[in-house]
Amino acid sequence: MTTTDDPSLAPAKEVGRDRRRKEDERLITGRTRWTDNIVLPGMLHMAMVRSPFAHATITSIDTAAAKAAPNVVDVFTGREVADVQGVIANAWPLSEEQKTPDHLPMAVERVAFAGEIVAVVVARSAAEARDAAELVDVEYDELPPALDLKEAAADQVLAHPDLGTNISSVWTLDSAEGGTGGNVDEAIETARADGIVIEREYRQQRLIPAFMEPRSTVVDPTGEQYVVWSSTQIPHIARFLLAATTGTPESKIRYIAPDVGGGFGGKLQTTPEEWLTFLAAKRTRKPVKYTETRSESLMSGHHGRDQWQRLTLAATKEGRVTGLKVDLLADLGAYVGVVGGGVPVLGAWMFNAIYKFDSYRFTTTQVLTNKTWVDAYRGAGRPEATYAIERIMNELAAELGEDPLEVRARNWIQPEEFPFTTVAGMTYDSGNYPAATERAKEMFGYDELRAEQQRRRESGDPVQLGIGISTFTEMCGLAPSRVLGQLNYGAGGWEHAEIRMLPTGKVEVITGTSPHGQGHETAWSQIVADRLGVPFEDIEVLHGDTQTSVRGLDTYGSRSLVVGGEALVQAADKVVERAKPIAAHMLEAAPDDIEFSGGRLQVRGTDKGVTIQEVATAAWAAHDLPEGVEPNLDATATYDPVNFSFPHGTHLCAMEVDTETGQVTMRKYVAVDDIGNIVNPLIVEGQVHGGLVQGIAQALWEEAVHDDSGTLVSGSFVDYLLPTAADTISFETDHTTSPATSNTLGTKGVGEAGTIASTPAVVNAVVDAVRHLGVTDIQMPCTPERVWRAINSSGPGGETPGAAAPHFDESTGMSGTVDRTTGGAE
Repeated sequence: MTTTDDPSLAPAKEVGRDRRRKEDERLITGRTRWTDNIVLPGMLHMAMVRSPFAHATITSIDTAAAKAAPNVVDVFTGREVADVQGVIANAWPLSEEQKTPDHLPMAVERVAFAGEIVAVVVARSAAEARDAAELVDVEYDELPPALDLKEAAADQVLAHPDLGTNISSVWTLDSAEGGTGGNVDEAIETARADGIVIEREYRQQRLIPAFMEPRSTVVDPTGEQYVVWSSTQIPHIARFLLAATTGTPESKIRYIAPDVGGGFGGKLQTTPEEWLTFLAAKRTRKPVKYTETRSESLMSGHHGRDQWQRLTLAATKEGRVTGLKVDLLADLGAYVGVVGGGVPVLGAWMFNAIYKFDSYRFTTTQVLTNKTWVDAYRGAGRPEATYAIERIMNELAAELGEDPLEVRARNWIQPEEFPFTTVAGMTYDSGNYPAATERAKEMFGYDELRAEQQRRRESGDPVQLGIGISTFTEMCGLAPSRVLGQLNYGAGGWEHAEIRMLPTGKVEVITGTSPHGQGHETAWSQIVADRLGVPFEDIEVLHGDTQTSVRGLDTYGSRSLVVGGEALVQAADKVVERAKPIAAHMLEAAPDDIEFSGGRLQVRGTDKGVTIQEVATAAWAAHDLPEGVEPNLDATATYDPVNFSFPHGTHLCAMEVDTETGQVTMRKYVAVDDIGNIVNPLIVEGQVHGGLVQGIAQALWEEAVHDDSGTLVSGSFVDYLLPTAADTISFETDHTTSPATSNTLGTKGVGEAGTIASTPAVVNAVVDAVRHLGVTDIQMPCTPERVWRAINSSGPGGETPGAAAPHFDESTGMSGTVDRTTGGAE
């Protein structure tokens, strides 16, 4: 028997094992490398002067008092640096006709949102810079702002008068044109005559990423390169864009993302603050640091969501969906962000969700307003889509008088139908929706809670019980470069990895992904440990520095594992192949006779073998290598995925609603997710819990609110409500497993799943609790006041037969009509 034949001698499997994160010791004990911790000799500090107006012409700026303030080194305005400050790029223009206002890091003639930078102060301390910034005297000529999304779409007031319109772009996906479905207008007309048509309008409120660590940038110009430290998700992309938009050679820029305290898409940007810190360092020839205050972060860091969604769903009288039409109004804010224009498009393929629809059309109209610009926020387009389809599927069930899960199941893609090409043209590779749902129902006690709900209704209990459902999928692992190219996206979807076998037998893993809390150092070590058969503890993962990790496309869209992880696998396999001829030479065997298993390279049929770490040492020494073999085992790989990945799951939520006060209380939450094979269950559990809280927060608490002049009135955590542990309950989670077929590991993304699924589950539960009182919708967040108003604004039976087309009433938070006389919407 050879050693590899004995299972007791094989290394323990790492993939699938709970491992505490390697990163946590330094993070929890405070031995961190946050950007704001960086202190350099002679370093200066920067403060911003920001516009208090949402829309105004800058008539004059007096900087004399600021320049005379103690320890002020430099003060400059947009007009002074107009030709050298560069521009903030839009990397995803949807068409050549897209209206894209120039986004300068600092305004020159006009400000377009409250919080836009108009002047910069550089001083020897942050406090002195902030004090001097208050001395800058700016005169404005206020202009009318475009604030309301629907009014802006009608061009009632122009956010950028020079463009002549607020419509930036219009983009459509039509199943009839793509050849994957029928004509949706015909399906709707057929259903009007002999079926069910439901029309609803839903509001996705504006949200703020609210990451733990505010954004921070340090730029050191004193060496041969500009070294930029930034709290960013995208060091590689930021380096490219900084070079492309400032004229600085890319080789002269080194970008480093050290420990990053959360992002959620909020650090998926190239920001005005980064560009201006770079410019200040260039002007002063000294290191310069800028760290935003929390109020600045909430006001001028990009926002998320902010959509009106109008859906028309056609179905047979038996509840089989025959068509779905989506008309979306998306607020871009004052400028088109790096991927802001494309965020709604990411949802275009997800409105059909896990269902077999016969026809589908999606149209998004991107609208410019005088608010902070909108870009990717956890889930980026997919939460918005999932919310809308899961809400309207509940409305179909209510119209039919059936259980919402039964109506969903009637329209599901079945397990035996995979791979399945959806009506939107996306090919789902694997899944099992019934299995996840049955497990969720079992954990939830679904039938028992439905019985309790009925008892409460019959007894007239002032506290009613609602049950919310979200059966969802998402596309993640952003994704094949050829697809992104067809969508006019400015970059690819590949990812890069490198593995270095050190002479002492230790391993360095270099990844192009750039984590900000996901646990990559741990999970990547587990993958490589299994692939190379080396101890988990012997692996070091390096990332986030463009001089160490020279290639990469960074972290967002749940792409790190399914794309970056696969690049690691391919690099590890190349290491093994490079080791085989050296091992064969060491063992006096033919390379074709060498087998690799459990970290050992062994002569087939014998017990003669060496570890891959021994081979690494021999390669380094290079005393006796085969002719033409290089003295190292290092390998790189760049992986371009062949498809997106499609995690799915069923989330069930029970909410109690006090009908006398509108107070809502979560009773129970169960999440069963299918994310393919799991590398580290402990990390996955954390990702799911964090995602759930973020999605629940949209449903119940979070909302960015502007007043009539465009001022953000929720500009601190006093008014922008983030939940704490005391506001939530213990979630019950589990997993089913349908391995992905598009990557070696069989993995699917998990980082956004909880956020995508939880919002509709919670709102469906709140509405379900009071539907018998005539409520069919409540605008998010479902605050006690909004819930109370919805209850008290609804007459018996809810909608009025033959009422007008759906219209959203902001005061009651209700929308939508169904003509119950004909079974169709009017």
